[in-house]
Amino acid sequence: MIELLRARRSIRNFTDRPIEPQKIEILKEAALRSPSSRNIDPWEFVFVDQRELLRKLALAKPHGAKFLAGAALGVVICADGDKSDVWVEDCSIASILVQMVALSIGLGSCWIQIRNRMFDDKVTSEDYIKGVLNMPRHVKVQSIIAIGYPAETREPLPREELKDEKIKINRY
Repeated sequence: MIELLRARRSIRNFTDRPIEPQKIEILKEAALRSPSSRNIDPWEFVFVDQRELLRKLALAKPHGAKFLAGAALGVVICADGDKSDVWVEDCSIASILVQMVALSIGLGSCWIQIRNRMFDDKVTSEDYIKGVLNMPRHVKVQSIIAIGYPAETREPLPREELKDEKIKINRY
């Protein structure tokens, strides 16, 4: 697992190669195996592979989502906010697990933050996405994971570039 963490980088440029159905099934299984507080499993996942929908979702916020239009797959990570008071944490765990499994099967990915972001001055990114995907009002959107075959290579961060000062031992 540490080798995957070392290799993981945000990938924003993808080839046109479609993702094989068996790899999509692996990603679905990874999402459904994600742990959640008290095993409530408030999360839900919308797997989007239609190009037109990906282009629309790429407009969900002014910055940091455009690259979704070039991905083969977008996984919208959402939850029934009424089921759990920690749905944000549960969805965050699911988001990174989907990314790590994508990497383990030869795919690149990048997290797109949706919660607390704006589509424009009046509409939230979440409400925009709910409209595009015809989602019920009670569902909360945490993130979208853009996934595809990488069209770029990013070197792992060298160990010496990690911020060791962020680690405290025994006391702050």
